[in-house]
Amino acid sequence: MCPRGEEDEAASAAGGPVSQRTCGAIEGGFPAVPPPCPQAGAPGSTARSPLRTGWSRTPPALLCPPPGPSPDVCAVLVQACQLVSLDQEHLVSKVCQLIHHLLNRYQVMVDEQNLNFLLSYCISALRQCSSWTHVEILQALAALVYNNGPKCQKYLPDLLGKAGLLLQFSDPAQPDVELRRAAVRSMANLCLSVPGQPYLDESYRSVCFQTFLSVLQSSKTADVDDITFCMLLQSALKGVQSLLNGGKMKLMQTDQIGALLAVLKKCMFHGLPGLSIEVPTALYPAPLPQYDKRSPVKQEQSEPATSNRRKKCKGKQKKGEFGEEGREDSGDAGNESVLGADMLKLHLGDVQNSPGADPRPRASDVCAGKDPLSSHPTGWKLISSSESEYSDTEGGIQSKVRSYQANVRQGALACFLSTIKSIEKRVLYGYWSAFVPDAPGIGSPQSVSLMTIALKDPSPKTRACALQVLSAFLEGSKQFLSVAEDASDHKRAFTPFSVTIASSIRELHRCLLLALVAESSSQTLTQIVKCLANLVSNAPYSRLKPGLLTRVWNQIKPYISHKDVNVRVSSLTLLGAIVSVQAPLPEVQLLLQQPSSSGLNSSGSATPRRFSSCEQWRKALPWAGESPLDNPAGCAPPEPCWLLCLCVSIIALPREDSCSDSDANFPSLASVYEPCPLRLEALQADQQILCVTLLLGLNHSENPLVKAAAARALGVYILFPCLRQDVMFVADTANAILNSLHDKSPNVRAKAAWSLGNLTDTLIINMETLGQSFQEELSDLLLLKLLRSATEASKDRDKVKSNAVRALGNVLHFLQPCHVANPRFREAIKESLQALIATVGSEATMKVRWNACYALGNVFKNPALPLGEAPWATQAFSALSSVVKSCKNFKVRIKSAMALSIPSRRECYGSTEQFCQIWSALVVALQRSEDTEDFLEFKYSSSLRTQICRALLHLLQLARSTDLPLIGGSLRDHGDAIKPYVLQYLRSSGEENEAGVHTDLRERERGLQGAIDHLSGIERELQGKARVRVSLTELSDVAGGKSARPGMSRALGLSELSAFCPNPGLDV
Repeated sequence: MCPRGEEDEAASAAGGPVSQRTCGAIEGGFPAVPPPCPQAGAPGSTARSPLRTGWSRTPPALLCPPPGPSPDVCAVLVQACQLVSLDQEHLVSKVCQLIHHLLNRYQVMVDEQNLNFLLSYCISALRQCSSWTHVEILQALAALVYNNGPKCQKYLPDLLGKAGLLLQFSDPAQPDVELRRAAVRSMANLCLSVPGQPYLDESYRSVCFQTFLSVLQSSKTADVDDITFCMLLQSALKGVQSLLNGGKMKLMQTDQIGALLAVLKKCMFHGLPGLSIEVPTALYPAPLPQYDKRSPVKQEQSEPATSNRRKKCKGKQKKGEFGEEGREDSGDAGNESVLGADMLKLHLGDVQNSPGADPRPRASDVCAGKDPLSSHPTGWKLISSSESEYSDTEGGIQSKVRSYQANVRQGALACFLSTIKSIEKRVLYGYWSAFVPDAPGIGSPQSVSLMTIALKDPSPKTRACALQVLSAFLEGSKQFLSVAEDASDHKRAFTPFSVTIASSIRELHRCLLLALVAESSSQTLTQIVKCLANLVSNAPYSRLKPGLLTRVWNQIKPYISHKDVNVRVSSLTLLGAIVSVQAPLPEVQLLLQQPSSSGLNSSGSATPRRFSSCEQWRKALPWAGESPLDNPAGCAPPEPCWLLCLCVSIIALPREDSCSDSDANFPSLASVYEPCPLRLEALQADQQILCVTLLLGLNHSENPLVKAAAARALGVYILFPCLRQDVMFVADTANAILNSLHDKSPNVRAKAAWSLGNLTDTLIINMETLGQSFQEELSDLLLLKLLRSATEASKDRDKVKSNAVRALGNVLHFLQPCHVANPRFREAIKESLQALIATVGSEATMKVRWNACYALGNVFKNPALPLGEAPWATQAFSALSSVVKSCKNFKVRIKSAMALSIPSRRECYGSTEQFCQIWSALVVALQRSEDTEDFLEFKYSSSLRTQICRALLHLLQLARSTDLPLIGGSLRDHGDAIKPYVLQYLRSSGEENEAGVHTDLRERERGLQGAIDHLSGIERELQGKARVRVSLTELSDVAGGKSARPGMSRALGLSELSAFCPNPGLDV
């Protein structure tokens, strides 16, 4: 379907065929151009002759233009415009229809020269011709500017300036809605971005955004038909989406965000059967649900039908149909469904009597095993019947209106998805209550939300769009949802925010499980399960009452055997998310300990029979490597986790299906059901050689997808112990990866860089485990190639750069003194170090800078490098000192502080001035460890302080007597500020924090004891010189506290520590 015009779009919405790139539509020539109607003062006879001469000279090849650029078609269009003067308005209208028809139907690419002529013609026609021609002219203009926005820069003042034509025709005061729609359509096509081309200026973007917003905020008047109004809304929504996607527009102002979200919420429910809401002109961030003004609804007719259906549902509920949890949830579906009339105050009475209403089947009816149509009133059942009271014409119009309304809802949801990506998460979650369901209060209706669409909308595609938006909303919400808590039943005089969020999480679980039961579309079902997996990955179940995961677990099990493979895959992903819930929960442990039979069969008859047969095989046959004599008689072996068995059975399913229980050779099936090997070592030697040879060959494939997969697989294989110690395999893999690292495909280069990082990791492992022998066997030429290629890759895009710098750090760590002294290596080492230092201080992504700091830390571990005297060392320490003080990302700060604490000798830190600059940078970084604009970074502040304190103690253990005066001055100026952080570091227990930094109490004791012993040794060496006493009374108090270990008390037994400064009497 071509997005230039709306003929195909209308045909698609009405259920008709979409035009393809064929010539059947104009097989015999151009569309017939009727004789022009004589205009006043413009006799038609003088104009027809040259125009028809032009038509007759048209080559047959132009009647069905081939795909791609068609200069002949463009030339014909230009010729037609040259033949038709602007005073012949009827012919101008026909020429514009021809432009629109050809460009829309055949997607002809217009070159810049012809585009300039045709645009000038259309703009002049808009200025000079009568208003009745403007719609056709604007349609031609929309087709011309589609994907040609960067080429139209010089015409933007005429179109989008203060008195621009498109602004005039799209004004809310414009009485002609068709004209306004055509203008908005042209404006939306102008906003489309072209990769690699400049986008609209900010002033034009702002004008277009405000125009689209005013269109979406407008209401339909009585003289406008539904389809035209829907097309107007669609054009505005596409325009907003183009601005957000193509222009990388960031929504920052609260008024702008609130106004856009308000109109999107309004359009999300446009034409939804049985629902009428009024949304305010702007939404504002609020922790509680905002007021939704509902239109008065009629419930008298709906209440009896609803109550009867509820009674039938309860009466016909079959025992054991969905297990205990299934029965519990299906009861909730009947009583608490968002689809219920009592909850949503829907127009059920009106909908029953309206044509074309096609609401979703109730979840309660589905769970009771009813035919979805049997529970609906007759008016709904007879929509497609010939006995309908509406004629075919009326029914067709109603169907078309519903299709266009569904397109508006889908467009609003797609635009909302782009909006979510354009708003910072911390801002977006201020509008949580406006789009995410919350449990309704007593006597109050439930607010409409994204789940209302997922449960109520008759279009499966719209339901899937709503669930996709909800998934995007939930993605990355772990920090926001972490405040939720409802584990306590303590009664409060008010509802805390934590309880409100917990209630919202529970309602999300309930609504998604209802949607899971009621859904029939496989595509939408996949989105529901993905949304559940996203919710499970972010919800803080340790702070919520147990039972939520059990309901999800029991209701998802039947879908493991669904006929659609995407549903099966997403179901397994959801089970994996449940198992991966942080802070392992007893609830999950109990679910995993369920017997295999109940784990696979208790959730309904939909579970496939092949799984139960697999279980029989599993019980009858010993596991690979297990002897039947290992178990004493009468003692059954412990049954493995049913989920693991299920995963293995799915992997081995083709082999299992080839056998049957009645096979005479059934006892020999142990070899058939042998689990797939989890390690390469489990394969035979010839099979290992086959796998390695195959991957090395595929790495030279011309298909970039194959080559990328092969490069990544080599990066996995190099980590296997049986291969990483083989020097020949390491060399072959290195050469293959280096070949892929220079590929023209960015994806191949990214995978190759990741594999290169893994390969260099194995170099370090082999150096530490195998010693110098492995270093000597590896070719110097290969090392040099690795160094140069990684340096070059560090200048590539971020996905390549992040692993290239990791590889650089490993290779520089691996080098021996002979390499450092080699003239061939000297220049390569210098360039690689400069690349690392530049990356640390660059504006690259967090992952790139984190890896660069990690790489410099690896460089500092190599004693062969002249760290204390080399010029690059000063630059490296300066870059790390700057990052540890001012980087916005705390993880990068942590890694830079860690790198600064790696050199093991004082000489490595260089001069006294440089050593004290590093000390001062760490002190400043400790003071700024809580300064951040992003609240998501706060969880890493404790890890940052731990690492900085560790680095400071490390520097004290290495300090010389000449360093102490400057260190003492730093303590004198900042001692009071950093003392609480140091005391907190000494008091904290040994745990692994958010950044993965393990803080061991014994390690802190050793660090402190080392600093004390080192400074005491300096005191003994410098007896008789001027000295100052640095008091450790506060630290002694810490040692005597309840949290201190006896070893720390002994370490701090000295009440005072003597250090030397030129300023006697300093007491810190």
